[in-house]
Amino acid sequence: MRRLVLTIALSVAAAATVLAQEPPVPIEDNSFLIEEAYNQEPGVVQHISTLLRARRSWAYSLTQEWPLAGQRHQLSFTIPIENGVGDLGLNYRQQVAGIGGGTAFAPRVSLLIPTRAGAGTAVQLNLPLSVVLARPLVAHVNAGATAMRGGMSVYNAGASLIWLARPTINAMLELAWTGDAASGEWIVNPGVRWAHNAGNLQIVPGISFPNGHDVFFYLSFEHPFKS
Repeated sequence: MRRLVLTIALSVAAAATVLAQEPPVPIEDNSFLIEEAYNQEPGVVQHISTLLRARRSWAYSLTQEWPLAGQRHQLSFTIPIENGVGDLGLNYRQQVAGIGGGTAFAPRVSLLIPTRAGAGTAVQLNLPLSVVLARPLVAHVNAGATAMRGGMSVYNAGASLIWLARPTINAMLELAWTGDAASGEWIVNPGVRWAHNAGNLQIVPGISFPNGHDVFFYLSFEHPFKS
């Protein structure tokens, strides 16, 4: 644990050094469990990797987000890996509000394609809302549902509070719930994220501790894909 804390401290110190050397590009759409309502800017792609290390298991996912003819529309895909490749997610999100600033709202619909025999295709809807409370605090709220084969539904809800300590150093507290009509599970997830800006490339590592005993690692690369 001491080694992990030392690694985090050194990374934050490195981010502060970069911040002092060049104009900061702020962190915006890099939450962990709660979806933020900000689509990718035109001509910019984001590659997101996450790794959840629980006591006796681990789960990895890769997501790529691509703007579609501007910021209003966004396409993305998600590949989860946990004891093999999980259901592939094909996602479409529309920026209904928030282009250019202010309160943002970007509903997402996803098609979850099974990779295992006997599983069925599912459809997921999520409604992310992002609000600037009072600088330096930003809040994000999610509500959604997943409809699976056989009429079964799984619901999700949650919220997060982001403290913009610096443009490239943010602390966060997320609260996420997933379950059905009868029961569910809560996750409390405190964490930190920071950015390293190198020209047009922004690298955002992050770490959090779901319910105080697991470890969640985050890493994203964001860069232009055309001039």
